[in-house]
Amino acid sequence: MASAAARAAAPNFQLPFPCGETWVGSSGSYAHTGNEIDFNGSANDGDGDLGRTVVAAAAGTVEVSAYQTGNGYGNLIKIRHSDGSATLYAHLNTRSVAQGATVAQGQKIGAVGKSSAKYKVAAHLHYEQRSSSGAIVPAVFNGVTFKYPGQKVKSNNCGGSSTPSKPSPPPKPAGSPNPYSAGKVCGAGFKEIDSASLASYGRVVLMYSAATGKNCVVTLRAGGTGRDNVSAFLEVKGKSRQSDSGSYQYYAGPLRAAAARTCVKWGGSIGSARYESSFEHCG
Repeated sequence: MASAAARAAAPNFQLPFPCGETWVGSSGSYAHTGNEIDFNGSANDGDGDLGRTVVAAAAGTVEVSAYQTGNGYGNLIKIRHSDGSATLYAHLNTRSVAQGATVAQGQKIGAVGKSSAKYKVAAHLHYEQRSSSGAIVPAVFNGVTFKYPGQKVKSNNCGGSSTPSKPSPPPKPAGSPNPYSAGKVCGAGFKEIDSASLASYGRVVLMYSAATGKNCVVTLRAGGTGRDNVSAFLEVKGKSRQSDSGSYQYYAGPLRAAAARTCVKWGGSIGSARYESSFEHCG
């Protein structure tokens, strides 16, 4: 049993969805036998929730932001909280925060999806609360333990933070918006398959061309005035890493490499904000 001190230090977890929304947990075919929860907007609503906003249940630091293949989670975000506990958000359609980022309670971290390298699933959010030792524990929202399965819960994730304070975000780059997009830089035929934000400085983008079997990585600054230290890299499993770095006004890259049916590691940086994936996107 947790000590009184440990219980006092625990964050006041809220539902991982925007304020006022109502979600159903682990109903019907999505019921788990353990303490995991699969959330839908209504019971068994197919892909009706695809793209809906997912927010942090409590403030913390992003420990994992990656597409994972071995465990079936697909696009996964894992946040470590002030007392050492963690929350997991899986099968995401998109990820909005990078590994190492500090997030506030209620901050958008991604969107509901159905990504998985192992399973065919309908759109939903797979959610877990874990102890500091890594054990999956019964989920608690606003101080009340979730009733498995099939409970409807209304989100009280209405702002504020579950830690005493949060660092001020880095300043946004001054000046006009970047006139370049990832598609313009990588070229015709490339489609965006993943991206990671680099604080408010910009983002790094992974693209793929089905016609050529090539990936392309580019790191884009948000603003186009002045210069900053910008980098990008692309590593195809079993091959040497390609990288580009320098003092750039708009972007680093593009880096292109053939990677059909091969895992890739990708990432980049702008100033002090960095992102590096694990080997993923192996299809």
